[in-house]
Amino acid sequence: MFSIFFILLIVVVVLTIVKKQSTVTQQSAQALNLARIIIVIAMAGVLILSSLVQIGPGQIGVPILFGSVQDNVLRSGLNIINPLMEVEKLDTKIQTYTMSGVHDEGAVRGDDAIITLSSDGLSLKLDVSVWFKLSESEAPNLLRTIGTDYIEKIVRPATRTALRDVSVMYNATDIYSTKRDDFIHEITKNLEKSFDGKGILLEKVLLRNVELPEKVKEAINEKIASEQRAQQMVYVLQKEKQEAERKKVEASGIAEAQKIISNTINSQYLQWKYIEALKELMNSKNNTIVITPFDQKLTPLINLNQK
Repeated sequence: MFSIFFILLIVVVVLTIVKKQSTVTQQSAQALNLARIIIVIAMAGVLILSSLVQIGPGQIGVPILFGSVQDNVLRSGLNIINPLMEVEKLDTKIQTYTMSGVHDEGAVRGDDAIITLSSDGLSLKLDVSVWFKLSESEAPNLLRTIGTDYIEKIVRPATRTALRDVSVMYNATDIYSTKRDDFIHEITKNLEKSFDGKGILLEKVLLRNVELPEKVKEAINEKIASEQRAQQMVYVLQKEKQEAERKKVEASGIAEAQKIISNTINSQYLQWKYIEALKELMNSKNNTIVITPFDQKLTPLINLNQK
């Protein structure tokens, strides 16, 4: 913007020199004066616009004067600055950098997954996303020491290095299953140390996928299936044990009931029940008559298992 101001200033100087020439007519001089006035007004407008800068939401501005990065930071909104300054706008919102084996998913097209080794010498293929943002207070130093290509210079190499450094401390199966959270925690600590003092704040590390060698995956799946079968067998045994206990209680109850019945039934009780049954048959509409053998005391001849 300020370059336009200098161009207009040169035009004003040229017009002034042309006006001072003796060959210029009075009519031409008036036209030159009008042109000079218009250009001066334009210069004033350019100067005002050069003194104002709009910083969008989620951004900061770092002033640069003749190539020297200033320590102050411009916040979101309209800011008044030295018209000789340039302003580099930086994004302070959370950014995501992804390295993935999926062709069109990561920041780099193609297979950009990280190949690393575990402590047991197995090759792992990791898909990772890193959430980070820029520190507003450290933005001038970041621009001064790193520049605007901080992702390629810091975020990407630091993430790949951290993954390789930490993965050699864990077994492949642990990263894949039981110690996945511990693995991510160690990577986070490593990256925070790498970003410290560089104006980059780490938000979160996302381990999106762990791809193991095919033979290892088959062994893990077989182990999981065996554990599930063992758990199923424990459930079946518990169920059978409960069923055996139920049958035992049921048999005990039946035996107790039979003992009580055998101790309470006598000939008088059977004779009374016999008479009651005959009474019901007499009053029944059914013509069928059932006759059971009995002794002289009208006791039904039923085996009472007398001892």
